[in-house]
Amino acid sequence: MNLMDVVGLMTSLSPRESVDAVLTASARSTNLYGHGLGMIASENIISPNVKRAINTDLHGRYAEGLPGKRYYQGCDDFDTIEDIGINLAKKVFRANFANIQSISGTVSNIGALKALAKPGDSITAVSTADGGHISHARMGAVGVRDLNVSTYPWNEERMEPDIDASCALIREIQPRITLVGQSVFLFPTPLKELADAAHEVGSTVMYDGAHVLGLIAGGVFQDPLREGADVMTGSSHKTFPGPQGGFLLSSSEDEAFHRRLNNAMFPGVCSSYHLHHVAGKVVAMAEFEAFGQAYATDIVRNAKKFGESLASEGFDVLAESRGYTASHQVLTRHGDIDSGAGAVAAKRLEEAGIITNMNMLPGDTKAMNPSGLRLGVQELTRVGMGVNEMAEVASLYARILIHDEDPKSVREDVKHLKSDFQYVQYCFDSESMPAYEGM
Repeated sequence: MNLMDVVGLMTSLSPRESVDAVLTASARSTNLYGHGLGMIASENIISPNVKRAINTDLHGRYAEGLPGKRYYQGCDDFDTIEDIGINLAKKVFRANFANIQSISGTVSNIGALKALAKPGDSITAVSTADGGHISHARMGAVGVRDLNVSTYPWNEERMEPDIDASCALIREIQPRITLVGQSVFLFPTPLKELADAAHEVGSTVMYDGAHVLGLIAGGVFQDPLREGADVMTGSSHKTFPGPQGGFLLSSSEDEAFHRRLNNAMFPGVCSSYHLHHVAGKVVAMAEFEAFGQAYATDIVRNAKKFGESLASEGFDVLAESRGYTASHQVLTRHGDIDSGAGAVAAKRLEEAGIITNMNMLPGDTKAMNPSGLRLGVQELTRVGMGVNEMAEVASLYARILIHDEDPKSVREDVKHLKSDFQYVQYCFDSESMPAYEGM
């Protein structure tokens, strides 16, 4: 059935059939991940208690403003939740300021850009071709704020900004914001050097920690708020294993600056901010305080083992000279630049129940025809897989992509492997609800 046939079928459904189709598709998605290996680097699963928090009456409520300063009545109980969350965020991320209202990492970025710069100002960031996030580019949040972006020279071998050349760029451009952090994020950013150059010319340093926020909170990656970042943004659903949402954090002790950041969130970029997800975010922070260091440590250990195992199987794994990774991500190249081989590889893996995403790597210019895969181990770690399973997963990749086995035959082995890992770990009440059970 082609796309037009599918569209025609969907538009002909009755209201009842539409409901049934949505519920059926949702169940199939749950089944896909329950029997398969979720390895998209921007995804994770939530704990039983986070599920309970988000599946409450809060999903339909409003609480514009801040705790104790609301535009609606009926917010006393939510004030308690948000107050607990703000204090937990300050503790978990070692921050002097925390706003937990953002509904995504990109919204966090838009809010920070609103607080820190005016339309027409200049900004420096990582190019999307080198792994920068789309919100750092004119096509995304930077364009929404009408900022002029210059991108850092890139050190492909080290998979990080070229330190000397990037510092020279900052001193030349004198940007209002020096933005660092990526979507493809293997290693800590050389932040202190870049921040020193930025502060020398009066630039504010903004660190987008969306992908690595859990690793930062777990103390196993880098510590941006101590290394020169004035503001840190991030997502609450990647290596930080909460519901979808975002954070806005700062090391500043300046209360006027705190007000600017809060005002950038509300009324700046959020009105209602999905109170049920905020409640889930708060539960996730409490569980992270108890279990997060072990979780973050195990993520990085697994990623390193996975990179090594893929290389041993014969894959072209990037950053060999640096041990492949220091985060949750591993990058593999599958053919020539702009060959589309990454897209082909991702489709074959999906046929085997391994869910990944194609990704541009340095040199690629066509987003829909990249040569690479960006692979994440945070979800596999979350359900209890360790280094032995990482080696087994790498062998499954090799069977499909190197030895050209039929993905459907490999799928049975994928399902068998996953059958022993059905409960979320690193949380309270881990055995009370299967990880892939519906709400």
